[in-house]
Amino acid sequence: MQLHNRRIIVTGSARGMGEATVLAAVAAGAQVVALDVLTDQGQRVVARANGTGPGRASFLACDVANRDAVFNTVGRAVEILGGVDALAHIAGVERTAPAEDIDDAHWELMMDVNAKGTMYMNQAIFPFMSDKGGQIVNFASAAGVRGMPGGAAYSASKGAVLAWSRCVAQEWARYRITVNCVAPGIWTPMYEAHRARMNPQELASHDAMMAGAVPLGGRLGDPMEDFAPVMLFLLSDAAHFMTAQTLPVDGGMLMLT
Repeated sequence: MQLHNRRIIVTGSARGMGEATVLAAVAAGAQVVALDVLTDQGQRVVARANGTGPGRASFLACDVANRDAVFNTVGRAVEILGGVDALAHIAGVERTAPAEDIDDAHWELMMDVNAKGTMYMNQAIFPFMSDKGGQIVNFASAAGVRGMPGGAAYSASKGAVLAWSRCVAQEWARYRITVNCVAPGIWTPMYEAHRARMNPQELASHDAMMAGAVPLGGRLGDPMEDFAPVMLFLLSDAAHFMTAQTLPVDGGMLMLT
């Protein structure tokens, strides 16, 4: 699981799981280019990371829902790194609404960022991995496996990520490119925003449900303590013989067979 001088691109790097991945990877010796639309926050994460370990991080602004921006930015990132060994595509958005009330703007936001963003990032990284191999970690969700009441568009977009990842894992295996998914259950700013949309009664009910739904601890995990170590493994060469897999990192909520 050594990451010394391993060249990694991380999207959604300005906070939450992306921030934790950048910090942990740099501390483990990786060379990282961090991408996000939140420029100020992303630059602060990179500055913090560069004081934590032997690796080094740089920041580039990128909207993963914009094909041209993705291809141009990935090219710049690979130039900075002198190549690329792994991609952690963490960027995503989440919104909730009753299924009958979902409008085009809501649906398109979920698909543009979560589904198209995954396709764009994977396609953009492919030419730089096709000659020597590499590792791609896309971000799914339990919502994409079993659905999430009130989150039909989000669930559909994450279901698309899962299906896409399984297909390209098979297509790109001959290039020695692995493609796996993480289905996280981690306490992040996105989750905080989700909680903030609940009234006190809904929040109490939600917390009671989570207490019974998460076997390990009754609540979502910590980005650095519970999530980052798994990412270090998936981004290392130790995971080179795994592909087309979905790995829940959620305290036991999603039990896949």
